[in-house]
Amino acid sequence: MTATKRAATGALVGLALGDALGFPTEFRDVPSILAKTGPWREMRLPRPAIVTDDTQMTLALARGIRTAAERGRVGPLRLARPVREEFVDWYHSPENNRAPGNTCMTACRLLVRRERDWRDASQTGSKGCGANMRVAPVGLVPGWTDEERAGAAQLQSALTHGHPTALAASDLTARAVHLLAQGTEVTGLVGQLRSYALENRTRYHERWLGDLWMRTTADASPESFIARGWDECLGVLDRLADALRTPSPETDPCLTTGQGWIAEEALATALQCFLLFPDEPLLALRRAACTAGDSDSIACLAGAFAGAHLGADVWPRDWEGRIEYREELLAFGTLWDA
Repeated sequence: MTATKRAATGALVGLALGDALGFPTEFRDVPSILAKTGPWREMRLPRPAIVTDDTQMTLALARGIRTAAERGRVGPLRLARPVREEFVDWYHSPENNRAPGNTCMTACRLLVRRERDWRDASQTGSKGCGANMRVAPVGLVPGWTDEERAGAAQLQSALTHGHPTALAASDLTARAVHLLAQGTEVTGLVGQLRSYALENRTRYHERWLGDLWMRTTADASPESFIARGWDECLGVLDRLADALRTPSPETDPCLTTGQGWIAEEALATALQCFLLFPDEPLLALRRAACTAGDSDSIACLAGAFAGAHLGADVWPRDWEGRIEYREELLAFGTLWDA
């Protein structure tokens, strides 16, 4: 990614803007959203622009990554310790009052006990979107190998959401952010993600995950465990490709790629919102926020994709200037754009 584009700054600011735009519309159907906001193409950023646990946990992950990087080359133990500590700090924080997900809260409560192996805290039955809504930093850190990026994306997911689809969707989300930051053409993005899913379909990252797969009773091998996740992601990527063949910007994207409460649907619906308006980032955010599903998570991911693709300068200064946690978001952007 180039310094002039400042993809990391763009992605992190876009993520938070989408989160704040979607916060008031989450849990509402589209008619009730429109009744309150007026035409979706004219939605305004709330004053003040308050974010949810999506941005809070993104920053927690970013802090953990920064601490790990200060200690040397990234690896599973070096990353898991500080990220775990940041997630526990978030769990205890008085600012953790933005309707956080049950899976994150349950897992973080179990992670509090330091003697507990993190794999024993992982919620292996949950594929909620709480793991990939926060994974964007993994796609933005410069200098990591593909193996490190994939392992880190899946590890940070597994600390809370250990379902194989949550792992695969987090890996794919980080991959999408990384590709866009590096300048991948949007027309080929879905195909590249599909190829990546097929290439990794039976690759279990044992160095990063250990024996996590054995915490379930549904799989005979680590390969069959992780393949379950990739197959669900491949299924929703096919639905996304179908939706984009006959784009319908005025139709709720949730009707074709899902409401986003689960990991693979959050990824696909956010990608749909972004790819409907690849050069109009505010429209992508507004479309994502005006959805019947998990609007803040869909919009935060759409914002991360748009910002990684277009860079920091696409966001209006008056919007960026009032976003909650602005200084910390900009600090991480500057760090990873350098």
